[in-house]
Amino acid sequence: MLSIEALVCIAPGELKIEKRPSPDTSKGQVLVRPRRIGICGTDYHIYEGKHPFLQYPRVMGHELAVEVAEPGTSKLRAGEICVVNPYLSCGSCIACRKGKPNCCMHISVLGVHQDGGMQELINVPEANLISAPGLSIDGCATVEFLAIGAHAVRRGGVMSEDIALVIGAGPIGLGTALFAKLAGAAKVALVDRDAERAKSTAAIIGIDAIIFGDGLDQSVADYTLGNGFDVVFDATGNQSSMQRGFDFVAHGGRYVLVSVVKDQITFSDPDFHRRELTLLGSRNATSEDFARVISAIREGKVPLDKIITHRTGLVEAVRDLPLWAHEKTGLIKALIEIGG
Repeated sequence: MLSIEALVCIAPGELKIEKRPSPDTSKGQVLVRPRRIGICGTDYHIYEGKHPFLQYPRVMGHELAVEVAEPGTSKLRAGEICVVNPYLSCGSCIACRKGKPNCCMHISVLGVHQDGGMQELINVPEANLISAPGLSIDGCATVEFLAIGAHAVRRGGVMSEDIALVIGAGPIGLGTALFAKLAGAAKVALVDRDAERAKSTAAIIGIDAIIFGDGLDQSVADYTLGNGFDVVFDATGNQSSMQRGFDFVAHGGRYVLVSVVKDQITFSDPDFHRRELTLLGSRNATSEDFARVISAIREGKVPLDKIITHRTGLVEAVRDLPLWAHEKTGLIKALIEIGG
């Protein structure tokens, strides 16, 4: 059996390229060759030892555009480019039976619970491969992270009269803000501790940026005429920010926690009841969200050329991923390229 190269996070803060046996193709899955691998906040958190659902060592990578290498008994064709839905669900638990495989009781996420796509070859169940004609390889690699935002917007029930706030101007925040806008929200605003990052990300998708700082409460009051936001999304992965976000929700509004942290999140119960808030968790995405994103990219509603800002190779990612975990200037979405 041939050996393949894989980028392995062997412990927090430690990356290396390993030679591993090529995947066993006798398991009834589809052997695919990753062509683009998006690096996201989850990967940075894994590298830094901050992810709550992970055991080391782990091959990261769940934002995948892949080429079918050996289709086996599947209906796919060799050479076909596919999007990967990295959420492998059991199909039989209460969540799966209710159409929510994204929060399956036994979920196994590629690159988190099991080895992911930062390697030359990987087996993926046919049901988790999505053909996306009309999308570039780069476009296919952005579908998963954008689907996170699309799912959060769907969870938040964004409507045409809503004024929405997204806290956190990283890729997940960008996707959430973009799909809140596409859902028809009356106004969408973005806030981040890094004012320049908030401004540049907001400009990419044509929404407003609110400046973070000592005057944030007044800025929110001015923007919402003193009412607060109908729906607030937190995409920061920061405990204090997640707790602070409750303050920005209007009476009768919704608060959606898109990010996940190891910490306890607390809030004032009297204030929560006084405003009759709705608190929602948003985890992963479903096939409906993937389809929504693919359609939006195909229709030219996603500015991919502005979203993809950094590129590297599999070997070079040993150097670049740790750098990008801390140096965010100009960084929105980084891709690992394999095979041109």
